[in-house]
Amino acid sequence: MKQIRHYFEKTDKISDADWNTFSSKLVREEFPKKALVLEAGQTEKYLSFVESGVIRFYIPKEEQDLTFAFVFDNEFVSAYDSFLTQLPANYNVEALSNTVLWRLSHKDLQDIYAQTEIGNTIGRHASEGLFMEKSKRELSLLNETAEQRYRNLFTEQPHLIQNIPLKYLASYIGITPQALSRIRKRIY
Repeated sequence: MKQIRHYFEKTDKISDADWNTFSSKLVREEFPKKALVLEAGQTEKYLSFVESGVIRFYIPKEEQDLTFAFVFDNEFVSAYDSFLTQLPANYNVEALSNTVLWRLSHKDLQDIYAQTEIGNTIGRHASEGLFMEKSKRELSLLNETAEQRYRNLFTEQPHLIQNIPLKYLASYIGITPQALSRIRKRIY
């Protein structure tokens, strides 16, 4: 849980009273490898912080799932559109490895907004981080070649290359596993 406070205090100091209110609402939950954290058709009830593990967001398809996001240690994770609207998500959220999450319910977050001075800052930091990752990915898909996207992953997020099966990486950068294999042969 200390990781969460450290995450917030990179930019804003949290009083002990606000931290105690916030942390008292957190629930620790473990997910085994390959477990669904959220299934398509369910409504996201939590904003979560990854203590350890790897999370994958994907749209299930008959031929091949479409992976569109990964989340790692010390990052927030949520099917955020569903969390905000309280409507069902149209994608799955899966633990790619044994994962530990600290979870805050939608209702409890609303209480924190109302009860603490730092509440809105906490919500803002979480949502800004999720938004920035989404925007970066969208711009990458629109402006870069598949090889550029792969090279960027390799330099900016080497943990992706080390911890994610190649079929998911290929889907994430918008190509087939065979095309990724050709790119990797050219690069190495």
